Amino acid sequence: MLTDLSKNQCSAENKALPLKINKQAQGTLDQQLQLLAGQNALPTAFVSANSPDLTQKLFTSGKVVDFGASGNSAVSDNLVPTAQDAVKALYDDKTIVLPTELNIEGIWYNKKLLSDNGISEAPTTWDDLTADMATLKAAGVQPVSDAGKAGDGWGITRWVGAYLYRTLGPDALADVQSGKAKLTDPKYVAAADEIAALGKKGYFGSSPNSVDYATALNTFLSGKAGFYYMGSWAVSAFNDPKQNKIGADNIGFVPFPTVDGGKGSADQTPTNVGTDIAVSASQYKNAKVKAWVDCIGKNYGTVALKNYGQITGIKADSSVKVPALTKLTQDQIDKTTSSVQWFEALFPAAATTASQNNGGLLGAGQVTGSQFMQTVSSSLSN
Repeated sequence: MLTDLSKNQCSAENKALPLKINKQAQGTLDQQLQLLAGQNALPTAFVSANSPDLTQKLFTSGKVVDFGASGNSAVSDNLVPTAQDAVKALYDDKTIVLPTELNIEGIWYNKKLLSDNGISEAPTTWDDLTADMATLKAAGVQPVSDAGKAGDGWGITRWVGAYLYRTLGPDALADVQSGKAKLTDPKYVAAADEIAALGKKGYFGSSPNSVDYATALNTFLSGKAGFYYMGSWAVSAFNDPKQNKIGADNIGFVPFPTVDGGKGSADQTPTNVGTDIAVSASQYKNAKVKAWVDCIGKNYGTVALKNYGQITGIKADSSVKVPALTKLTQDQIDKTTSSVQWFEALFPAAATTASQNNGGLLGAGQVTGSQFMQTVSSSLSN
């Protein structure tokens, strides 16, 4: 995307300060950022850390820019409000990353597969959803496809987080971060137990802890599972006929269902800004760097949507035509009244790893909710 901008909309900025891209493996990104920060050698702009906690620490130590601060309006004025809210929720009301993606999360479903098994409407309550899962399982159809392999276990832990938000409300995990609550408290364990119960019934398949992201995606797109909890970043695959064997018009979306008696609502949407970008505070003082960043703020969203069908947290020209599922995502973003986060969003790196390495065991019903929450909680500072 940045290469496209450097050749077109930001060619003047690129001439003054040529773009140079260095690649870094995602798995070693946090370690590399910590090393470079310690040497005062962070790149001018970089993909923010896997753990938002690390990016927050870089900001606290004066290493990265707050785009919401005075004088940075050329960027902040071009951000989608939902994206800016999501960023501020992660970073103590600061806009310290550029939301180069904007993803909502929820449950995608195979319309024909549900209809063929007597399910006429998408579920809107947890009881409806679990009843539909039971119907599919009884018919010999895998109810849910999601990854649970170590490292990819967020495919299962997303269910835990979403259930917590529906039962305890949008502050459920912020309360854990602040110390008001613990993951080992009964109401939090109950959420994990609900997901473990699905696993024991085989609703995530026979061995979800051996399934990686690509396999889970292919299982859904080849028509072998009824439901798929996933972020809207997967829409690019849904729109690709080479990957999608069930047809884009056969895919529906429903927000994570409400839970009877819960404090959360379906218009509180899990939202994230994907592989967002942070900018070095020291480098941003350079007028050429600031001009480049301003150009990104003015053009990135439109180029991403027009050329790649990618929804970002940077405003795009409303005249750009998009596929139906992309439009569905845009409409859902517009319906979102407040953004909530994913399960590990506020966790330090160690707890994120513990969660995502053990999520598959939960989805297989091989550990209880209490065991899972205790494992993750032991890696939290509180």
